Order: sequence, then structure tokens, then C-alpha cells
Amino acid sequence: MGVKFKTVTTKKEYTIEEFYNTIKDHSFSAGAPALTKHGLSTIIAFPPLDRHNQVWIMPYLTFKKTSTSKFQVSKNDVAGMGNAAVNIALSDLTGGLTNFRGMLGRYAKAAEKLVDMTAGELNEMQL
Repeated sequence: MGVKFKTVTTKKEYTIEEFYNTIKDHSFSAGAPALTKHGLSTIIAFPPLDRHNQVWIMPYLTFKKTSTSKFQVSKNDVAGMGNAAVNIALSDLTGGLTNFRGMLGRYAKAAEKLVDMTAGELNEMQL
């Protein structure tokens, strides 16, 4: 509940930066992609629907700066260096209640649909 992800497999391997450069000018239902630092990772993030619903693209099961042919499209909290700390603090202050908005809020289903649509759009690009 509240988690949604799809795996996209490409024909060649890309670092996250190379993948971003390949897709950045494409029109996506989720909006314009942006290369974003989140903690120690670099991800591709789309405009957030709210604090708890944003579409991300990240390398599948790796946090290394290596090339991969698998990427995960997922629904997550808003990315960014400062946002991770804010999200953790809000969760702690509310005893986790704020996290339910990401699972049950009015944008949760919309974000899940955008994950499916974004994965489909990436697959159509035949990267």
C-alpha cells in the first residue's frame, strides 16, 4: 500500500546522468524531468504532486555511479537534499501519520498512474 514501482530495461547501459541527458527533452505525462541529488544518490525526479507524491527514476538496485540497463520508476516523497530531512522530521513529529497522506491522499492514485505512464513512455522510446 502506498508503494508503486515499475522496472524499465534499456538496450544499452547508462549512468543516471547519461540516462537523464537522453530523456530530458522528451515530453512526459509526469512533467519535465530534473536531475536531483537526494542524500548520497542522484535521481531523476518529476514535478511533485504534493510532499508525498512524486515520480522518480533511479538505477535499479544500485546506488553506485556505474552504468546499468535497468531503471526503476517509482512513487516517492519529494526528493532533494533538504526535503529528505523535512520528511523524516515530519514523520517523527506526527508519529508517522503524515506518511499516510502519501498512501491515501488525493494525489496518491494520480502518482501511481503517472508511474505506469512514465514507464510506458520510457519503453516506447526504445532506449
